[in-house]
Amino acid sequence: MGNPPVVVALLLVRVVVGVTMIMHGYNHWRGGGKIAGTGRWFSGLGLKYGELQAWMSVITEIGAGALLVLGFLTPLAGAAVISVMLVAGLLAHRKNGFFVFKDGYEYVLLIAVVCLLLGALGPGHFSVDYAAGIQVTGWAGAGIALGVAVAATAGLLATFYRPAPKPAPAPAASEASAASEASEAAEA
Repeated sequence: MGNPPVVVALLLVRVVVGVTMIMHGYNHWRGGGKIAGTGRWFSGLGLKYGELQAWMSVITEIGAGALLVLGFLTPLAGAAVISVMLVAGLLAHRKNGFFVFKDGYEYVLLIAVVCLLLGALGPGHFSVDYAAGIQVTGWAGAGIALGVAVAATAGLLATFYRPAPKPAPAPAASEASAASEASEAAEA
């Protein structure tokens, strides 16, 4: 059966991360502002079709979370979570720095790395993958988890990321004053 502490640790990590993702997806769907509010938030991050993004996020988070809990198609489930975390980290948290208490990327980085490790280590003996004889671990599992995540993230951003242009900086006081004086002189 393998090393019992490792088997239990993999099960615990899978279930905690999986349930966390399910709850996160459920909150995007039914919590606070529901899909409409989540869609507005995604639009505010610069993603086109905010409500579509909200639904894609809900389906991905709940689906990947359920796959992690079951230990089924673990590298692909990990890839889905890593991709969600990459998008969140890049669009919502990166500008705020590292620390989660400042809305930084600390949390999403940790979840993504744990899912990469699950891709590498596999789901353990208490999993559908193990029962079905699906053994994609090591470099192959990590490569699938990271490669699919990066490709999915790049595809989503290339297709849907259209941030609003930044407003032009206001002219400095001396420039505004000079322009005003030039305008007055032209009128005279």
